[in-house]
Amino acid sequence: MSLDRTGQATTEVVLLLPLFMFFLFAFSKIFAVLVLVQKMEIASYYAARRWQLESHRNVSFESFDDNSLCPDIESNVKDYLGWNVPRTKNFLGMDSVKICPVQRTQVWNVVTLTVNTRPITMPLIQTGSYAFEVVKYVPNRDRPIAFVLPGLAP
Repeated sequence: MSLDRTGQATTEVVLLLPLFMFFLFAFSKIFAVLVLVQKMEIASYYAARRWQLESHRNVSFESFDDNSLCPDIESNVKDYLGWNVPRTKNFLGMDSVKICPVQRTQVWNVVTLTVNTRPITMPLIQTGSYAFEVVKYVPNRDRPIAFVLPGLAP
C-alpha cells in the first residue's frame, strides 16, 4: 500500500461540500413550504370559525365586522404564521399575509387566506413569487335547512 495519494480526502470534501450544502438548502426550503401550507390550513380554520361565530348578519353591525373583527382575526393569523418573528418570517419566505375583506354572499361567507412569498433569487435560479391561497366557506348563522334525502321527502 503506497502513501502517494495524500490529499485525496481533502479534494473529495472540497468538491462535495458545496454540493451537500446546496441540497441541504434546497431541502430546507421545501420543508419550509410544507410547514407554511400546514400552518395556513390551521390558521384559515381558526379565521373561518371565528368569523362564523363573531360576525353579524345585520347591516348596521357590518362596519364593526370590517373595521374591528376582520383586522383582529388577520393580526392573530399573522401572529400564528410567524409574521412578527423575523427568523420565522425569513425562513418561510413570507412577503404578505391577507385575509380582509371577507366576501359576503346570501348563503356563505368566503374567508380567503392569501400568503405571498418572496421570489427565489439565486445566481442560477430565478423564480417569481408564489401566492398560496386557502379558501373556507362559512355558512351564515341562520337556522339550518333540514337535510332530506332525495326520494324520502314527506
